[in-house]
Amino acid sequence: MKHYLIRCSFVLCLLLTFSFQNVFAQQSYSSLYISISDALINTKQDNDTKAQKALEQFASDWALVETKETEQQQKVTAAFDAAMSSATKEQRLQAISTLSNELRALEKLENPVDEAAQRKEFEQKFTPVMQQFELALASKDLTQINEAYTEFNVKWNKNERPIREQSVAMYGQIETQMAFLRITLASENPDMATIQSQYDSLKQTITDFIAGKETAELVEGDYSLQSLIDYIDEASDFIEKQQFDEAAGQITEFITIWPSVEMEISTRNGSLYTKIESKMPLLVSELMKATPDTNKVTKQLEQFKTEIQLVQENNDYSFWDSALILLREGLEALLIIMALVAFLEKSGQPHMRKWIYVGAGSGILVSAVTAILMLTLFNSATVNTNRELLEGYIGLIAAAMMIGVGIWLHNKSSVASWNAYIAKQMNHAISKQSVFAMAFISFLSVFREGAETLLFYAGIAPKMELSQFVLGIFVALVILIVFAIVLFKVSGKIPVHKFFAVATVLIYVLAFKIIGVSIHTLQLTGKISTSVIDGFPVISKIGFYPTLETVLGQAVLLVLVIGTILYKKRK
Repeated sequence: MKHYLIRCSFVLCLLLTFSFQNVFAQQSYSSLYISISDALINTKQDNDTKAQKALEQFASDWALVETKETEQQQKVTAAFDAAMSSATKEQRLQAISTLSNELRALEKLENPVDEAAQRKEFEQKFTPVMQQFELALASKDLTQINEAYTEFNVKWNKNERPIREQSVAMYGQIETQMAFLRITLASENPDMATIQSQYDSLKQTITDFIAGKETAELVEGDYSLQSLIDYIDEASDFIEKQQFDEAAGQITEFITIWPSVEMEISTRNGSLYTKIESKMPLLVSELMKATPDTNKVTKQLEQFKTEIQLVQENNDYSFWDSALILLREGLEALLIIMALVAFLEKSGQPHMRKWIYVGAGSGILVSAVTAILMLTLFNSATVNTNRELLEGYIGLIAAAMMIGVGIWLHNKSSVASWNAYIAKQMNHAISKQSVFAMAFISFLSVFREGAETLLFYAGIAPKMELSQFVLGIFVALVILIVFAIVLFKVSGKIPVHKFFAVATVLIYVLAFKIIGVSIHTLQLTGKISTSVIDGFPVISKIGFYPTLETVLGQAVLLVLVIGTILYKKRK
């Protein structure tokens, strides 16, 4: 087990070194925008606890920001304070919106932009694209028009940024108008007059933006990712009832509110953002045909729903997860120490007990120092931009170690195995009458558990509320104290091997959850692909996400567990 820990620690060091190779790069506010988005989503869903957590994360990241624009920095801070002190949902939503605007204003001050020049540049780049589409319209050739629209869409995606940054309302209106134009082009019998009218409206909005006019209004409403899911559910219900016009209407409403919530997806899953923008209008067109392919539409809607839920679903850990880790590791260390002391008693060496306690105390001290260093590292600016990647990778390392711990526990879950383990550790030290060896065995027993605990916590702590994390540790400490008192009084009577059998099951269950959550985190960062499995629900409480990648990762764990059980039975 010791060699296993050393190897895993070495791998962790390599991973951290690789992750920090781009440290102190250009300052990025992406993590701040993600926190703002989280706070906005959870406030809309009346989840005050998670909204508060997101704002606390913003505060932590904001404290690391260094800027010469002190006046605007104060405005961001004031907007944040207003969000934290908001008494109502409406006040908080307004304050979070202001916070986002003030942060964007700070970015503009740090990277000055001439908006008029931006609009002029957009005009120069996009005018030829519109002229090409107009020539295709004049030809009334649908093949040419569709080809021209494809080019129009590609160029828009490449050049949309200045519009999105200067006017959310104008950007949203253009996106919606383009979607409606695509719906018409993809319909069974496209009406040229409708296409011309839709393009004229689109062209007017673009022309107004170039002229610096604000002629669009933000879509009113309290919309969130749940709103998108609701529209998908309603559309699916209408399809099931063969009411295709109504279903198309629900998807059209989805498209209308999409610009209001798209950032909540684009910041977490860029590929999903692109798929929704390109495929949703086509679903409306399909439903408007005389004989729509309902299976195709339903399947696509179901996939979009699942992928949105994967972004939306909470993958946090509870205080029980925090408590279980410390409880399992602490109980093992405590049992080993008590077993070492009992072995000394039986061997006629009671005078050496104090060195067991000295070694244990040293192990606790070194573990605590290591914990402080790790927390400092994970809250430093060097990790800020890579935090989600580290959460995913270190979570997988923690799960790998848990599998190793589980296998080790499984092998000690018989009286003979446990006694042999203790005897092997102690006979060597007693044979040498070595005080150092005696203390070192105790130190390694405690520090090994402490190091494992730190790695496990590194895998789950970033996804936990601080209160839940602390509560879990407190509960585990109380249980450990009670257990220690009982153990001292009834030493030798507790069936230690049965404890290990139960602990083995618990550690495998937690490893199952950590594997799912960690792979899901890497999927959201785009480091691992997302292949949705139809027909399965998202169960975030146990870390189950219906994607091929997460299921394969958890299947590997199950195979190892079954293999360990069969191997032990054969022995």
